[in-house]
Amino acid sequence: MADAPAAPPSDKDLASIAEARTLARTARVAQAQLAELSQAQIDAIVDAMAAAVRPEVEALARMAREETGFGVYEDKVTKNRFAAEQIHEFIRPMKTVGVLRRDETRKIIEIAEPFGVVAGIVPTTNPTSTAIYKILIALKARCAIVLSPHPSAARCISRTAEIMAGAAARAGAPAGSIGWMQTVTLEGTQELMRQREVAVILATGGLGLVRAAYSAGKPAYGVGPGNAPCYVHQSADVAKAARDIVLGKTFDNGLLCSSPNSIVADRAIDEPLKAALVANGGHFLSAADAQKLATVLVTPQRLPNPALVGRSALEIAQAVGLTVPAGTRALIAQLEGVGRDHPLSIEKLCPVLSYYVVEDWKAGCERCKAILRYGGMGHTMSVHATDDDVVLQFGLHKPAFRIVVNTPTTHGSVGLTTGLDPAMTLGCGGYGGNITSDNISPMHLLNIKRVAYELRPAPGPSPAARPPAMSAASESSLRPAVPERVRTLESSTLSARIDGFLASRGITPDTTLVVGGRQGEAGPAAQVPAPVAPAAPAPPTVELQPPSAAVDFVCEDDVRQALRAGQRIRLSARAIVTPAARDLGDAHDVLIDA
Repeated sequence: MADAPAAPPSDKDLASIAEARTLARTARVAQAQLAELSQAQIDAIVDAMAAAVRPEVEALARMAREETGFGVYEDKVTKNRFAAEQIHEFIRPMKTVGVLRRDETRKIIEIAEPFGVVAGIVPTTNPTSTAIYKILIALKARCAIVLSPHPSAARCISRTAEIMAGAAARAGAPAGSIGWMQTVTLEGTQELMRQREVAVILATGGLGLVRAAYSAGKPAYGVGPGNAPCYVHQSADVAKAARDIVLGKTFDNGLLCSSPNSIVADRAIDEPLKAALVANGGHFLSAADAQKLATVLVTPQRLPNPALVGRSALEIAQAVGLTVPAGTRALIAQLEGVGRDHPLSIEKLCPVLSYYVVEDWKAGCERCKAILRYGGMGHTMSVHATDDDVVLQFGLHKPAFRIVVNTPTTHGSVGLTTGLDPAMTLGCGGYGGNITSDNISPMHLLNIKRVAYELRPAPGPSPAARPPAMSAASESSLRPAVPERVRTLESSTLSARIDGFLASRGITPDTTLVVGGRQGEAGPAAQVPAPVAPAAPAPPTVELQPPSAAVDFVCEDDVRQALRAGQRIRLSARAIVTPAARDLGDAHDVLIDA
């Protein structure tokens, strides 16, 4: 059966597509001007934007909470402040204009070149903090940016962009450096990503959106799903581990993709850890309640139910029909496996944790691998241990590019509590289908030009590349072509002809010749002939008659005599013609080849 034809775009889709095109073109004009600004000018723009948005972090957090219904207001304030302050402080000293480095040893100069217009896709889970972050790093790299807000968070994202764009303009940014779509549809977002004016895509959102970014035919930085496991070794500070895990899971109700999703505990500390989790607001579900929760929380496609994403543990329990203590902060379900038969082993984006017990760190290592393979490859995990050898083993063998130690995965992965680069977009590398495993910074929006001086002379051609020695036949083939009549004349014949010609003019071998102004003896009775008067100028060209006999030798004087006699000279097949005779004869059409 043939597929049904796609529905035609709606009026809103068409308006969104048109807006995407206009914004991309405007940004491209601004991009050319941004690229010419100095480091001081760029830094002034970035500083002005951060200063303008910093007093608004609370208002923007409130707008985001009200518009999306997701998360926790206080935690959104923390994320906004993290982007406006900590990320700004991190990127502020970066050099992004002109010469970045000079390597005197290798004689290489590295020069920054902006990538170009950025398409920034902003999610509903972290709308305002992600918008602040992406605008800051784009402008720091001298890249214009066009934001595509999630439709459910368009108002708070637009307000963030307005604040920062106004500050940027006042600080000298070209008009159109920061754009944002106000009529947002999936078709419009896809059109933005495909626009030829767009050079690179910063995609933060669901897996489908990230895949669309990678299929747009442009370089793209995308983020895969998290599903971060938290391994608790028997050497861990159990109380701190429990506190960190619950804090990370409940931060903004688990909306960050690096939020903890599973606990993997050594059997030796199973009971103390469970007690510590309960003391921090965790509630362990019975098998029946866990099954009931899984039925509502996880869709048949093994995705979290959007209605429960970013909700508190109490809200989820009420929606599912579970009875839990009033102070419950996180729901915990003990599982025996990972995969489709265990729905709660997926990334949940809300305060729900799965819990596993293992015999030792080696078994814990394998369990964490299985969890990451089921939706979190390349992203984040945590290890809670004081045994550095165990920590190193996890670092060596786990398919995650952020392995944070003794800290919440949520806070550690973005650089809030660790030395990692502060960022709101976290690459998952090859494991997660991403181009990089880095925390994305302005340096990822730069291309680097390299000026390289010669360090050593280029080697000569190899023996195999040298031309072979020429044979006599090959060498002769490269000589200038010689007329057949000259090439085949014997030297004795040539001498005889020259002697005959000279004798016809009264010059014999025993006659003394004056050559080059000096006298030489040609024979025993040498005589010096009387001086010969200079040849008279050639008379005007007259109609010449061809002679009846061919000659074997012609000099310049022969040509002049023929001109005076009004005759042409017929050349034999082997005739020799001096260069001067040839020039004069050709000029007056005297010579006739046999």
